[in-house]
Amino acid sequence: MNERDFFKNPFSRSEMEALLKGKQASEMFNFRSPSFKELGLDRDNLEDDDLIKLMLEEPRLIRRPVVRIGGNVHFGADSKVLANLIK
Repeated sequence: MNERDFFKNPFSRSEMEALLKGKQASEMFNFRSPSFKELGLDRDNLEDDDLIKLMLEEPRLIRRPVVRIGGNVHFGADSKVLANLIK
């Protein structure tokens, strides 16, 4: 198991795109974050590229935890979901 503090060691754009691997950036984006609310942006007007740029600038906007199990990446999964995934 590898852990990474992406506040101290932020993702690069290519790493983020690899984590998303065909998924929409909204799956990784934390719209409930106070940091997002402070921005005052309308989520309906944000494209994937906008969301990626925002997450690169402010890691608090990434849904945590980010967990990779095998070839699958899960964003914001709670402990019950993760427990089922590792069975």
